[in-house]
Amino acid sequence: MHNAPPVAYPLGRSHFQGVALAGLWLTGLLVTAGWWLAAPGFDWRLGISMAAVAAAGLAAWLGWRNAPVGQLHWDGQVWRWESQGYPSGMPVLALSVALDLQRTLLLRLDNHDNATLWLWAHRAGLPERWLDLRRAVYSRRKAWPVALPPDLPTPVAAADLPVETDPPRPYP
Repeated sequence: MHNAPPVAYPLGRSHFQGVALAGLWLTGLLVTAGWWLAAPGFDWRLGISMAAVAAAGLAAWLGWRNAPVGQLHWDGQVWRWESQGYPSGMPVLALSVALDLQRTLLLRLDNHDNATLWLWAHRAGLPERWLDLRRAVYSRRKAWPVALPPDLPTPVAAADLPVETDPPRPYP
């Protein structure tokens, strides 16, 4: 089996995410407005719900506005994330697809610092490389043993590695 071809793909603020967040926030606003119209009078619960809807809208807008922007690189073996915070590239420990809508992907990137980035990839970002990105995201690569550093200079055969097995369970 061959690895997927190398690819660099721009990722940034997602209009799909923005529309979804705005739709959810508007739904919450309409429910609260309906409650306000149906309520006999204004009380503290309605005030708290209005404040919660306003805070949720502000949090959603700030989260969308401050979404990471950068470029995801696949060199055939390793994923790297480049952005303003990581200009030289951050190695990605694990990349997984959380949502696949064919023209939009929600990707989860985990790095060595236990930080998780949620990034949206859109076909419109770079249509001529979209299929290369999808191939790379879904391609299987040889798993690297967790106990060994990824920059190990000598090749290691799987038979050379210790095998961890679960201890036998006693029968109840």
